[in-house]
Amino acid sequence: MDFKVLGPVTAEVDGRAVPLDGCKQRTVLAALLLAHCRSLTDDRLVALLWGWERVAVRTSRLYTYVSRLRTRIGSGLKLERIGRGYRMDIGDAVFDWDVFRRLAEAGRADLLAGRYAGAERRLAEALALWRGPALRDVTPYLADAEAPGLEEARVSAQENHADAALALGRHADVVTALTGLAAQHPVRERIRGQLMVALYRCGRQAEALTVYEEGRRVLAEELGIDPGPALRTLHQQILRGVLPPPRAPERHSVTLSAPEVRAPHHGGGLEDGLVPVMLPAGAGDFTGRTAETADVLAALHAHQDVLVTGPPGTGKSAFAVRAACRSRAEFPHGLLYADLRSPDGTPRDPAQALGWFLRALGAVDGELPATLDERAHLYRTLMAGRRALVVLDNAADDAQVRPLLPGSDGNRTLVTGIRSTLASLEGTKLVRLGPMDADEARRLLAAVVGEERVAAEPEAAARVVRACDGLPLALRVAGSRLAACQQWRIARLADRLAPEGRRLDELRFGSLDVRGRLRAALDPLDEAARRDCGALAAIGPVPLIPPDAAELLGTSCDEAEELLESLADAGILETWCADGEVWLRYRFTPLMRLAVREEATTRAGGSGPPPARLSAGRPAGALPPGSGSDVGVPFVQPVRQLERAGVRIVCLPSVHQVFDVGRQ
Repeated sequence: MDFKVLGPVTAEVDGRAVPLDGCKQRTVLAALLLAHCRSLTDDRLVALLWGWERVAVRTSRLYTYVSRLRTRIGSGLKLERIGRGYRMDIGDAVFDWDVFRRLAEAGRADLLAGRYAGAERRLAEALALWRGPALRDVTPYLADAEAPGLEEARVSAQENHADAALALGRHADVVTALTGLAAQHPVRERIRGQLMVALYRCGRQAEALTVYEEGRRVLAEELGIDPGPALRTLHQQILRGVLPPPRAPERHSVTLSAPEVRAPHHGGGLEDGLVPVMLPAGAGDFTGRTAETADVLAALHAHQDVLVTGPPGTGKSAFAVRAACRSRAEFPHGLLYADLRSPDGTPRDPAQALGWFLRALGAVDGELPATLDERAHLYRTLMAGRRALVVLDNAADDAQVRPLLPGSDGNRTLVTGIRSTLASLEGTKLVRLGPMDADEARRLLAAVVGEERVAAEPEAAARVVRACDGLPLALRVAGSRLAACQQWRIARLADRLAPEGRRLDELRFGSLDVRGRLRAALDPLDEAARRDCGALAAIGPVPLIPPDAAELLGTSCDEAEELLESLADAGILETWCADGEVWLRYRFTPLMRLAVREEATTRAGGSGPPPARLSAGRPAGALPPGSGSDVGVPFVQPVRQLERAGVRIVCLPSVHQVFDVGRQ
């Protein structure tokens, strides 16, 4: 038996790969492996699987993952229940993390003893076990908890391997690897010193001195300190040309700071009074979100970054701009802003956003670095010593955001985005925006239309608010139409919004388009997920739980739950947990359901929403969608009541209707 976590999480039994279902199954296996025969409580495992979303009902899903793990790996795995937790003993199975640690420790012992050939060989074997970033396909909660420790062990082994290779006179062989390591881990002084030694022994004295000078400048500008004594001594030896030949490496480590990308000449900076303010114009009639605004301002005041999430149309961008303006006094050195979504809806390259920031900070166009990493280094150098706020709007994921983080204690970041995976950004306060309640929505409508008109037609205004589903974007579109047509009564617009078939057509004005914003949430989905999403939307405005969705779609309960979770993560579904229920409930908001159904009809060539994948003659757990109508309301409980009364019900997908075929 063979287990691997130094890359993708895998398991093999007798050379045969064990099928593992998704990231949660791999998370359970990896967490138990890394516990090294220690018991992990249910609460701990649930936290590693679902993080801040964990609720008591998740425990039942944990039992399923553990049971499936036992079944698939077989009798060679000792996985037992200990109190309110689990413990796994892999016996004599091979675990790549354990093998790596043994080889790395042996290599380090050889290095300290002066056995350089043995050290280099063992450390190279240890590093060869890595197949990419560790824990690559587990949940972000397990990765955040365990991956940094594994990566630190890997970098330490790389440093020891470089020491052994330099002691053996293999300086030419390690220059490329050390250059990459210095770029990846710019705060490690030991790596910088190794690179200086390798360059000097390759006859590249000037480049070795440049490596030192770049590090010295970064330490002075960002941290206000000088290099440590070991690096200063090495610099003097290279400067005078008296660096000793290959010998035993130093038996102590030094703490090194990051290399700096040399800043191009620019015409302004903090000392010249350059204060960039890049925020777009805010909404002068911004209304509501009082509690959420207070949360953001308190977090920024407490030197904490903020992530604002919520479904499409909930006004995240306007809210972020408003909060940034309110906090301007906290950030006297600038407000930077970048919309990370391109006009066509695709994620924007962070290198482009960095170009905007660098120009705003005074860098000259012709001297901007070409690569993303170099731009990120220069950006953080120019941001050092400032107190600025960086607003990153419409972020797609954490990978897009990380190069844009300013990286200095005085600066803060405010990020907006739909996906909950952005919560993996470290040290971030999460603020969620949902639909407005009726009072807030009415106030927003009145702010756009005018209080007098809304007060004159309160019932019609309430109908408009309901049709807009509490979405600030929809309310602003409706209000803008009324403001542009002063002769319209509010009741006229309410009547036009009433039919579902034309509601999204009415919620479009100028560049504001509710349909386009909602349907854009479907773009990242693959074809199968979009088809299933359309089938779920066709059954009507009712909540779903995974078993019902599985029966409707003709899939397993696990596959249905994964689909529902992915749709919720994309902001297409909203979730909540009813008291005493095992499952989370999922539902479409009314406007999102209309947008999804329209998109499904368009893809089907106008023939109606896609049918659910139900088998003919299969007992119906949920009514299949009708041809463009809403008669298909799930009726799991009513069906069961009818069946108990002796009525047999079958689904005939060819006509998408349900028939009573007689009593038994």
